[in-house]
Amino acid sequence: MAIAFVGLGVSKGIVIGPASPLRYGQPEVPHYILPSHTIDDEVARFQTALTTARQQLQAIKARIPAQAPSEIAQFIETHLLMLEDEALSNTPATLIREQQCNAEWALQQQEEALLRVFDDMADAYLKTRRDDVVHAVKRIQQILLSGGLGHELATQESHHSRVVLASDLSPAELVLLHHQGVAAIVTERGGPLSHLAILARSLDLPAVVGIHDIEYRVQENETLVVDGDRGVVLCELEESALAYYRQRRRQEIDTQAVYVHTRQQACVTLDGIRIKLLANIEQPQDTGQLEGLNHNGIGLYRTEFLFMNRESLPDEEEQYQAYLQVVEAMQGKPVTIRSLDLGADKAMAGDTHTDASASNALGLRAIRLCLKENDLFKPQLRAILRASAHGPVKLLIPMLSTMNEVQQVLGMIRSIKAELHGEGHDFDGQMPVGAMIEVPAAAVCADCFANALDFLSIGTNDLIQYTLAADRIDDSVNHLYDPLHPAVLRLIANTITAGQQLATPVSLCGEMAADSRYTRLLLGMGLCEFSMPANRLLEIKHVINNSELEKLQPLTRKLLAAQHQEEAIRLFEAINTCD
Repeated sequence: MAIAFVGLGVSKGIVIGPASPLRYGQPEVPHYILPSHTIDDEVARFQTALTTARQQLQAIKARIPAQAPSEIAQFIETHLLMLEDEALSNTPATLIREQQCNAEWALQQQEEALLRVFDDMADAYLKTRRDDVVHAVKRIQQILLSGGLGHELATQESHHSRVVLASDLSPAELVLLHHQGVAAIVTERGGPLSHLAILARSLDLPAVVGIHDIEYRVQENETLVVDGDRGVVLCELEESALAYYRQRRRQEIDTQAVYVHTRQQACVTLDGIRIKLLANIEQPQDTGQLEGLNHNGIGLYRTEFLFMNRESLPDEEEQYQAYLQVVEAMQGKPVTIRSLDLGADKAMAGDTHTDASASNALGLRAIRLCLKENDLFKPQLRAILRASAHGPVKLLIPMLSTMNEVQQVLGMIRSIKAELHGEGHDFDGQMPVGAMIEVPAAAVCADCFANALDFLSIGTNDLIQYTLAADRIDDSVNHLYDPLHPAVLRLIANTITAGQQLATPVSLCGEMAADSRYTRLLLGMGLCEFSMPANRLLEIKHVINNSELEKLQPLTRKLLAAQHQEEAIRLFEAINTCD
């Protein structure tokens, strides 16, 4: 009889292949007191393990193909920087000397202290950085415990065309597995914003997370079906069921081939409505992924990555050069730059002036922090305005919730324009300023924001979790994180309608924009601008080019008015199947 394991699909695709469980678990960490005369040797043993860990990661980074998505090297670089940080490179050595304890125990104590800090963070994406600590420490521990090089989980054997099952996988391990041609991954840990999920999507590697003890519940070489679309892993299937999934896999391959033919096509519905497709980027070099794609520019440039994993804050000139690089790469297409979206609780470079006691999801974050700390916000606004002299730039303000915040931002911009003019700097005096609609209060009052600003951009990731009070990276409640919840859909529809009524452009840059299951529904709501990672553009364009708004709109209106879940699901399926 078939067995189904239900998790969370974080990277789409269907794979049929033999299981390859990785049953390593957490290493047993010994705890013992050392004689005084061996302390220096123990510190040296720790430093040698640290050096070996760095060498391993550098070797893995060197194997990343030049054309690979930039996220891959970025995550490996993050782990290298962590190994250089005093928190991991010096503090364990200090603990060894102070407590006369073994290196493994000192390292575990420091790991526990660091994880407590990360667990108190508010921002969903940055909270997942605790995994970086776990992965970096685990690598050092394995080297210490093995007395030498340790073991690389992904190089124990070839995993070509296999489904790897594990409790968790680090970015470095996933890179090695992909290098070996792994077909799919299934893990216990992880969520839609985990590094595992982000990398899997970048590599187009089907992935399901959130299945507890999966590596112990499936036998080696057992045939599995991994359905990354539905978040399901199936085993012990009869031949008829396997034949069904083989057919779905063939259809998927055929569809991927069709996507390639849309590269230079315009994005326009069957009834002639042009839709804008924009890209989300995190670093200037990400613009290289857009070469050869017929897109409409950058819909979201996340600037916070300029501020992280470094000793000091970037000054105005460094920020200006980074923004200028993106503007010039777009060659006249618009670039939407989001102002700093970090909080007082974040490990931001040089952050000595903020109050970490404010670390909660509803605390001093994003625009709230920027308005409080002008020395942080003002250089960024100056840099963005200066970059606007070289091409169409739009400024996007995150986490707005009140019109008072809007007025403060606009007032600062007016003041900075006067300064720049007096200093002889060029800038676009009419640079558009927009609001990120991600707080339910802003979505309810979208008409106020649309009236006061030049554009709106819906951030569905935070909008959904705030609306449903469900942390999307907490696997105990992330099943409640539902983009199709009536409250979520009504807030999105209200924002789009407000923009239409006031002739204010509205885009959507959250995960929903990159998920083809929701494309037709969003079209039916009236959305005309989608922004997403570069590797999702062709699929979304294919769906749009094969959709007819006149058929979608009546079904969408019925879905928004549906009183019962069964009716809403039926209408959602009808939206995605109507021709």
